[in-house]
Amino acid sequence: MADPGLELRAVCFAYGDWQVAYDLQIERGCFAALIGASGGGKSTLLALVAGFEAALSGEILVNGVDVTNRAPAQRPIMTLFQEHNLFPHLDAQRNVGLGLDPGLRLSREQNRDVAEALERVGLAGKEQRLPRNLSGGERQRVAIARALVMRRELLLLDEPFAALGPALRRDMLDLVDTLRRDTGMTVVMVSHDPGDARRVAQTTAFVHEGHILASSPTGELLDDRSIPELVEYLGLEP
Repeated sequence: MADPGLELRAVCFAYGDWQVAYDLQIERGCFAALIGASGGGKSTLLALVAGFEAALSGEILVNGVDVTNRAPAQRPIMTLFQEHNLFPHLDAQRNVGLGLDPGLRLSREQNRDVAEALERVGLAGKEQRLPRNLSGGERQRVAIARALVMRRELLLLDEPFAALGPALRRDMLDLVDTLRRDTGMTVVMVSHDPGDARRVAQTTAFVHEGHILASSPTGELLDDRSIPELVEYLGLEP
């Protein structure tokens, strides 16, 4: 791969007796999915990339830069969780502005960036609404807008749309994919629904018991009958 957006080289981590080891390359600007059973190590992989967990060994590179020993705030990464992490006492505009300055001392240009980001995610006219006055999908749009203004190179999605209905979840995936194509950022998504991967992911990795058992173009992987663990996970006929 000529230009990896994310690379894990022999990254190892242990929690008690449970151990994981990852080797993975994802092309820069690609939308990638991680699938596998619950407890298989998908969210742990994202936590290591984001810096929420510290690797025992190995290297993590984002766009060719080693970030293995950097604190989370020093990595060019944004993570969206199922819990959108909005401040309930701040309106949509201020929640997005936090991505630029925790003190919300924004310049005129930064305020314009916030307004443009909210417009791009379909929230123009709702800038002054508090999170409690927004729907679940709208709250996730605010979180996406905050990721936009931060201009990070890698966006991690740890099932942020799992609680949404199927139609709204598809809308959110399509929105993130559009923004990926517009900005050139790399996106890595954890999903329990192979349909999500088929919809937006160019490449998909199968995570099983703390290891990457396979990684290939999404359609090829999801139709692959040669890996027994994958066949069992997907419920395919061998």
